[in-house]
Amino acid sequence: AKAGSLMGTIVTLGSALLFVGLMLYLVKPWLAKKIRQFSAAGNPKASVAMVFLVVLTSAWIAEVIGIHALFGAFLAGVIMPADTSVKELLTDKVEDISVMLLLPIFFAFTGLRTQIGLLNQGQLWIVFVLIMLVAVGGKLGGSTLTAKLMGQSWTDSLAIGALMNTRGLMELIVLNIGYDLG
Repeated sequence: AKAGSLMGTIVTLGSALLFVGLMLYLVKPWLAKKIRQFSAAGNPKASVAMVFLVVLTSAWIAEVIGIHALFGAFLAGVIMPADTSVKELLTDKVEDISVMLLLPIFFAFTGLRTQIGLLNQGQLWIVFVLIMLVAVGGKLGGSTLTAKLMGQSWTDSLAIGALMNTRGLMELIVLNIGYDLG
């Protein structure tokens, strides 16, 4: 989205592919080795620091390349070792702050940027209602039917479908990125 020309797009895509390759084939094994070393030495705080360093560096590199920092941080999450002790330690350290502080700030920020007054014509409201019906109906219906096909009761299937409609955080993040890009 930020590329101004075809050549800029090619450079961005090439850089992104190189970045993904380096993360998967160089950084991932290196990180797993370092975390094992820190765990063997009885230093779990060093593992947490290493993970945060990788996440922040990956986000920064993605931003420099021309893709959003979110995708770099996501990629860093993808390459994290499956060591459960590190995951539990990170969850203990980060979850409370992110859920109790950062998430409400994000929702407040997003809500303050919403301009419902732009829906000032009848046909815009009709389009809005149709989009909402498709979005909510698709998630509710698809999740409910899938759960039912997997052997859940209708009550549990409807509960799963309703709860799937609450899962919109990633969509809000992507919409905010698009809004920031104009």
